[in-house]
Amino acid sequence: MASPRLETFCCPNRDAATEFVVTFQPVLFGALSLASAALSLSFAVLQLLPKRKGYRRLGQHALPRPASSSRILFIITLCDILGCAGIILRSSVWLGLPNISEHISGTNGTDVWPEVYCVGSAMWIQLFFSASFWWTFFYAVDVFLVVKTSAGISTIILYHMMTWGLAVLLCVEGVAMLYYPSISNCEQGLQHAIPHYVTTYAPVLLVLVANPIFFSRTTSAVTTLLKGRQGIYTENERRLANEIKMRFFKIMLVFSICWVPNIINESLLFFLEMQTDINDRSFRDVRNVALITWFIMAILNPMQAFLNTLAFHGWTGFDVDLSLQSRRDLPWDSVSTSVPNTAGHNPMVGSTLLYQSHIQEAKKNSMGNGHQHSDAISVLSEGKWAFSSSNSSPVYQGW
Repeated sequence: MASPRLETFCCPNRDAATEFVVTFQPVLFGALSLASAALSLSFAVLQLLPKRKGYRRLGQHALPRPASSSRILFIITLCDILGCAGIILRSSVWLGLPNISEHISGTNGTDVWPEVYCVGSAMWIQLFFSASFWWTFFYAVDVFLVVKTSAGISTIILYHMMTWGLAVLLCVEGVAMLYYPSISNCEQGLQHAIPHYVTTYAPVLLVLVANPIFFSRTTSAVTTLLKGRQGIYTENERRLANEIKMRFFKIMLVFSICWVPNIINESLLFFLEMQTDINDRSFRDVRNVALITWFIMAILNPMQAFLNTLAFHGWTGFDVDLSLQSRRDLPWDSVSTSVPNTAGHNPMVGSTLLYQSHIQEAKKNSMGNGHQHSDAISVLSEGKWAFSSSNSSPVYQGW
């Protein structure tokens, strides 16, 4: 899981609230975290592997680069997978070496591996989950810009610079503040811990607040474009708008399920920290809820990797194709929904988004704003809709 409380695991002098949750059933907590992360990582990787059924190879033809929105979704999944790998490593060490924090002290300076493990695992997990949060935010920004302006080339390089720059900056700042003046003598107090918690939860709150706004405005823009194409709003167009709206809803639902428990838990622990005696009987219900959400976090935080792939692509199945050709033609690099589905089935089960290079090509060929808007809308539609060249009317192709 990715909680700033767990980054104080190796601090010998923890605050009372952190000590309360970290020391409660640590073996069970570590086992739940390890099992959830391993399961999520395995299924997330399975989701990304090419499948035999419903997979179209495009032969030796030159393949366009995927749309930036498609690449952003892949990067989010990759960040989640790497975050799960860090949780697996950290939980495994906890279970194998439950007394590792006892080897960190100011007097024993010869054994540096416990400190390296503590700082390294904390930074690894925080970095990749923080990057996942930032990429989720910029995905909402990107789809809004694509639909609102029919942009053919999104600023994917700028997204990389901003996302990784912010993730690294906040991660280094948070860990430096947490382990000051040294890991064996972590400074205590809310004033010292608040900057670290802010760097962890700022991107989470940004996604929870800003993404619904961007998604709502994107959906409104899609509806306007669909109505403006022919001046009417047909059943097919209504189904397309609902499909895009449902996709955004699933993304926000997964994010809320995985991370809202963290905010609840952190609020309760901060409340307990401000009390003179957290073991007072009047705070029993607060302590119980804090422990419940603590173990819920151990299960749901790592599950974001797998649940995100379901929200992005749907379930892609177990029929994996590991042939050499499949490895060359990865699903997110080789499928275009602008190609009609002549085989009678969906070209692939997963994220098959229109490439934005097609939008640029449409502009070069002067095919009109209607076609440009159709391409931009198809970027959001999971490859389930094709647009006829005669009237730009959307045709639903199903899963």
